[in-house]
Amino acid sequence: MNAVPISISYRRYALGLLLAVNLLNYIDRQVLFAVFPLIKSDLRLTDTALGFLGSAFMLSYLLFAPLFGWMGDRWSRTRLASGGLIVWSLATALAGFAPGYRTLLAARATVGIGEASFGTVSPGLVSDFFPKERRGRILAWFYVAIPVGSALGYLLGGWLGQLYGWHTAFLMVGVPGLLLAIPIALLRTPPRGGDAVAPLKKSAKVSSGYAALFKNRSFVFNTLAMAAMTFAIGGLAQWIPSFLNRVHALDVARGNTLFGATTVLAGILGTLAGGWLGDRWQKKSGKGYLLVSGWGFLIGAPFAVWAILAPGLTGCMSAIFIAEFFLFLNTGPLNTVIINVTGPAVRSMAFAVNIFFIHALGDAVSPSILGWLSDRWDLRSALLITPGAMALAGLLCFICGRYVVQDMAQVEE
Repeated sequence: MNAVPISISYRRYALGLLLAVNLLNYIDRQVLFAVFPLIKSDLRLTDTALGFLGSAFMLSYLLFAPLFGWMGDRWSRTRLASGGLIVWSLATALAGFAPGYRTLLAARATVGIGEASFGTVSPGLVSDFFPKERRGRILAWFYVAIPVGSALGYLLGGWLGQLYGWHTAFLMVGVPGLLLAIPIALLRTPPRGGDAVAPLKKSAKVSSGYAALFKNRSFVFNTLAMAAMTFAIGGLAQWIPSFLNRVHALDVARGNTLFGATTVLAGILGTLAGGWLGDRWQKKSGKGYLLVSGWGFLIGAPFAVWAILAPGLTGCMSAIFIAEFFLFLNTGPLNTVIINVTGPAVRSMAFAVNIFFIHALGDAVSPSILGWLSDRWDLRSALLITPGAMALAGLLCFICGRYVVQDMAQVEE
């Protein structure tokens, strides 16, 4: 019996709903960094201990991603996404009651478990609602949640933390996610791989697995590029509010408001521009998505250096805006490459492997590394390692471009 076709309006509703959940994903993830100075003062922590709060989230996020990736290719993706939303929302709210460092650490680790469930299944779910030639733009809209959600996390965290304390900031941003759990669980979904793909044979799921992904050169180099990018952007995102506080003497509320506003504007423009440019370049060249991302990283790296070394606040924030624009330019294109070079039967697992490595090599370690270097040097000197990671990401994109056309053809056979 054929499934009832899904209307265009319902597909747009699904995109909007998943975008809303992704916004909460990044709000709850980034609110911690907005209140770093308050937690440091209240709990009397070193920068190393403070950085490990961010790393604890990422460690649980990457460690549980392979399990949810395996489940996502076999079970209901909407129920996995809904369950993850409930877990991370409750954990974020409960962080508001944390009496000390260990309890807060446990709460942040639990947030990572919940977000791993949503993160592994949601990109493939979003892409299945729309045609292949629009994937870059559709995923760009989905991932616009990164800058907007991150900015809202900084803005809400800074404002609530300054007025009511960091406990209240966690509590207030954690509760709204529970309201969207049921709509996500009830969401209708298209066939895996989209409407144009024939139903997957059972043997396809059995014969494909994690091992095959490591033989996919495009997937490997794309993941390494995203890992280098994640190291850079994760370190900058988690320490720039403290950098503005220490180097440019901004209080928590003003620093987070300024950084949040800059991030949301640069992020929206960069993410949507990257999706649009990626789709256009991809029509002209099979490696169009990678060209957009590679050049974006290389152009953005010098501006990141300028942001860190600029003596005045105006120069610093101007450079941050430009650097973030080119960083976010890659979001839609590189996630689209993952979908294009992996089959529908292993797509959740592909995103699980991607999540594992980009965070294991990226922002699971960069906050602690930067905190450790900051304790020994100073925060400005520590941050200067991030532009090098951006340049490395650009080079890896160009290497990936050597293999992507062949690997996409194999998936379409």
